[in-house]
Amino acid sequence: MQAYPIKFSPILKEKIWGGEKLSNILNKTSDSKNLGESWEISGVEDNISMVSNGLYKGKSLNDLIKSYKCEFLGKDNIAAFGENFPLLIKFLDAKTSLSVQVHPDDEMAKANHNAFGKTEMWYIMDSDDNAEIVLGLKENDLDKNVLGDINASNVNAIFNTEKVKQGDSYFIPAGKIHAIGAGVLAAEIQQTSDITYRVYDWDRTDTNGRQRDLHTAAAIKATKSFPSNGKRNYQLEADKTSNLVDCDFFTTNIFEVKSNQKRDYRNLDSFVIFMCVEGTTEVTIGNKTEIVAMGETILIPANTDAVTFNSEGSKLLEVFI
Repeated sequence: MQAYPIKFSPILKEKIWGGEKLSNILNKTSDSKNLGESWEISGVEDNISMVSNGLYKGKSLNDLIKSYKCEFLGKDNIAAFGENFPLLIKFLDAKTSLSVQVHPDDEMAKANHNAFGKTEMWYIMDSDDNAEIVLGLKENDLDKNVLGDINASNVNAIFNTEKVKQGDSYFIPAGKIHAIGAGVLAAEIQQTSDITYRVYDWDRTDTNGRQRDLHTAAAIKATKSFPSNGKRNYQLEADKTSNLVDCDFFTTNIFEVKSNQKRDYRNLDSFVIFMCVEGTTEVTIGNKTEIVAMGETILIPANTDAVTFNSEGSKLLEVFI
């Protein structure tokens, strides 16, 4: 397989809670006023990413996996996931709050949906003043059955909220109640899963006056208690990576690029994804260079030996398994 910085065409999703930041800040091409998600790299059925540059332009993510297997994904990933791409990479814009939700773990997802569970993380790229997110229950010992009786008068007593700002990062393991609040633009890294149990949807209705379905019984079963709000503590170091999340499903580092840097990936048995969350970076493999701007994503295949990064000031999320 030829190793070069591979780009994919974004898969854009309108959402009832979406806005215009994906277009106005991240330069996604859309006239929608309710653009909620940009799926950057997806192996979800009926939402398979297509290569948009270089030798493999026009091929699908699944085509690359089937053709190149270990060279593309890595030996351990092929052993663990077969020809299924294990991560779903997104940018999200919440003009209004997402529903409060929870995702099943692998065991519950396998039993009920024959699918993977959904552990995820967020990196906050932009936020309005006083923007908040929901993270967990206000009290860890709160009876989970309260999830079946939430309304506008008691919602603030049930869910824990956290104010957020640019640069904050949060880890959301499967089973943790959560919601991105109004005014937040975020990068999201997650297991390949589109299973969501909606707990509360702020009593909103669609254009026909209908409320979206809730999944209370499944949510109660899936919800777990966690001692931490999941906020990641890290310090940026110029031209070095700082770890944000290291879990069974993915590792994510933040890489601040302020000069010309060459990094060796020969001993990493995995593809690597870079999400640009600030600035612009030149990414070079051999004699192939791609410019990656804020809001863009690239993938380097597992057979890549070394990558050169050049920027006067940018931040990348480095993601691998």
